[in-house]
Amino acid sequence: STIVSLILRLYDPRAGAIAIDGVDVKNYQRESLRREIGVVLQESLLLGATIRENIAYGKPDATQAEIEQAAQQAHADDFITALADGYETLLGERGATLSGGERQRIALARAMIKRPSILILDEPTSAVDAESEKLIWDAVERLQQGRTVLVIAHQLSTIKRCQRVL
Repeated sequence: STIVSLILRLYDPRAGAIAIDGVDVKNYQRESLRREIGVVLQESLLLGATIRENIAYGKPDATQAEIEQAAQQAHADDFITALADGYETLLGERGATLSGGERQRIALARAMIKRPSILILDEPTSAVDAESEKLIWDAVERLQQGRTVLVIAHQLSTIKRCQRVL
């Protein structure tokens, strides 16, 4: 989690450097760097807003088609469209009206709508059921092509999916 904070430039290292493609992150403007990074945290931070607005938070000018495509990629579209108000369903504070797996899939859709070159997953499946875990990893495996995916995990089942473990 400390490395994620350094990559996002929430703070700068006291010694050494964090480099992306050989370039020290200090040489990137924070805004442009963060536009290229999608993050899904262990505890999803959802807004007390509609599902559409929560997904679009990753790309405020997103079209409805882009929002639905991101939700489909994250395996969230089926449960969203089954809700009475679909994408216009108003979420309770922090997404309390959804299950943990549903919150994580909305967070994944929000990260993916940005089409980030770096996707950071910080314990994304630690608090979800087995079916949600399968859906999340299926989405990540399909979407990881052409991007770097950093996974922070403690579960063996999670790190077995990674190409390199540090």
